Amino acid sequence: MTWQLFVFMLINGLCQGMLLFIIASGLSLVFGVLRVINFAHGSIYMIGAFMAYSLSTILAGESLLGFLALLLVVPPAIAIIGFVLEVSLFRRVYREEHLLQLLLTYALVLILDDLVRVIWGGEPRSVPRPDLLAGSVDVLGMALPSYNVFILVVGPLIALGMWFLLYRTRTGNIIRAAVSFPDTLGALGVNVSWVMTSTFMLGCWLAGFGGVLTAALSDIDLGMGMSTIIECFAVVVIGGLGSVGGALLGSLIIGTGLTFFQFPFGRWALVFPYALMALVLIVRPWGFFGKPER
Repeated sequence: MTWQLFVFMLINGLCQGMLLFIIASGLSLVFGVLRVINFAHGSIYMIGAFMAYSLSTILAGESLLGFLALLLVVPPAIAIIGFVLEVSLFRRVYREEHLLQLLLTYALVLILDDLVRVIWGGEPRSVPRPDLLAGSVDVLGMALPSYNVFILVVGPLIALGMWFLLYRTRTGNIIRAAVSFPDTLGALGVNVSWVMTSTFMLGCWLAGFGGVLTAALSDIDLGMGMSTIIECFAVVVIGGLGSVGGALLGSLIIGTGLTFFQFPFGRWALVFPYALMALVLIVRPWGFFGKPER
């Protein structure tokens, strides 16, 4: 392997990792605050991708402004869907056992997948990349897809934005306090229900944002939600349930690991996330950045 090939694979692996982080961080955030294992997170992400497809056909263009419109419209629309789901379904199972939550979210997966099939059909779809991001850029003498570089810029900005929100704002303090001291927070006059609803909407917004980015990166189909949610679970198990920093580390490990293992092992590389997840569960069940449940 030449150093050019190594750098090329590393950049593409980081790109995959950043995209996975944007999606998985929403799942991790929802679990951290609401203590709900949202198995339907992948389906919500899939709906975001298909909504981006429909909106792109209406815009009928490949301009950068049209693509930015997808990023501005679709994630908030997915957040509104999240609001409806949280108020009507999730709020009722916050204090229930994880098994009941898992059954609810799995039923939601089946419903949302059928809904996507009815609306968009079972054929793969694709969203054109904007002209400005359709070419390549020269990095150390290698031609890298501009869109991958774009994701490498957006991913850290999302991570920085979440860190700033959670650790440098009053809103972040309230969200983190809602994890451990919801009763105390309520006694201080904070509407805890609204905090949980807003957090769930933020998680859905991240899923929708990841869906738009994925739609312009590769074909989208009905199976994308299920395959992605499994990788997201691997990410949050490796990084630690409820830890955004852990989600970032887990995503980068899986993204780069899959890329490098595909070189010698082909499709067998798909085993890597599950093998790593099993190893972490054996050695450190609470993940790299998580804490043991008491």
